[in-house]
Amino acid sequence: MRFDLITIFPEFFSGPLDHGILRRAKEARITQIHVQDLREFTRDRHRTVDDRPFGGGEGMVLKPEPLFEAVEKLLGRGVGDANSKVAPDPGTAILLMSAAGRLFRQETARRYAKLHRLILICGRYEGVDERVAEHLATEEICVGDYVLSGGELPATIVVDAVTRLLPGALGNEASTQNESFSEAEGVAAKSTGGAGALLDFPHYTRPAEYRGWKVPEVLLGGNHAEVAKWRRQKALEKTERNRPEWRGENG
Repeated sequence: MRFDLITIFPEFFSGPLDHGILRRAKEARITQIHVQDLREFTRDRHRTVDDRPFGGGEGMVLKPEPLFEAVEKLLGRGVGDANSKVAPDPGTAILLMSAAGRLFRQETARRYAKLHRLILICGRYEGVDERVAEHLATEEICVGDYVLSGGELPATIVVDAVTRLLPGALGNEASTQNESFSEAEGVAAKSTGGAGALLDFPHYTRPAEYRGWKVPEVLLGGNHAEVAKWRRQKALEKTERNRPEWRGENG
């Protein structure tokens, strides 16, 4: 899979993308990651990418021209205009990282993992010209109900979450099935963005007793049916404790 990250701070990604699973996936050629400096698509000596919004208001807004041209350069074709819009490639998603976007969930990551390319637009300042959201991006994505300084961190989160789901990225394919928000029926968590969502069950490792805290006996007995039952119950309890807004959805 190819990831294209459009940003005014290309150096931001020199750290997060060079470690762990993301680095190994690149080295194994499971992923290709290209960072595109948005300022390369400006025409003034100040390399201006933003402007004041029509109608007044505080702050600056990213202009449409450099963003459209950056995406078109990456695609190798035009995207059209108001008179003749070009249909997007079904295997490519153009994502605008935006606090006003749809919430990014595990089901979203699974959907993206089936594509062959993601182009991620990292917003900055007070936002992005709405024509980018309406006529360039295929989706607006938000990683949480809070405001960040820009789209670079959200873009990194999306790249990480999607890469984990690509065949061969983790080495052990079962790992993605037994963690929070996976689809492992009755064991770990499930998330369809609504009903049936559970957080992950607790995990323990050696030593069996540490500072007087003991590993639950059920995990040491070897009865897999009882372990599965215990894990689901603990997942329900953790969901009730940490995500009470899901109360009543788990039966």
